[in-house]
Amino acid sequence: MPPFPEILDPALRARLAALGVRPEDVDERFIRGAGAGGQKINKTSSTVWLRHAPTGLEVRIQDERSQIANRLLAWAELAAKLTRLRDSAAAQVRSARELERRRHRQKSRTQKSITLDAKKRRGRLKDTRRRDNSDW
Repeated sequence: MPPFPEILDPALRARLAALGVRPEDVDERFIRGAGAGGQKINKTSSTVWLRHAPTGLEVRIQDERSQIANRLLAWAELAAKLTRLRDSAAAQVRSARELERRRHRQKSRTQKSITLDAKKRRGRLKDTRRRDNSDW
């Protein structure tokens, strides 16, 4: 099992481990940059591209001229994206559970009386539209 890169600080390593990221699940590539920068950007592979295989998340960083700085930023961004993904999944589960709880909870006495009054009012309205069948 390949370890995390040595340049990562211990706090980031611990964060990645807590998220369940295994180093062999991350594909790390160094590619040539694109955009402004001229000959320097076109000749050096300072852009860092990370892909987390289990989730399919990709990170591409080209913010700095240094490959090492971009590598640190890319790993930090990957950890941030995985944290957001985990948190949104947990929030979705909580939301579904809360929706189900609300759907099945018992109505209050006031709510029941409001519903019953509305049904009675609606029935009286319909009665006024009914044809009188007494002369048939």
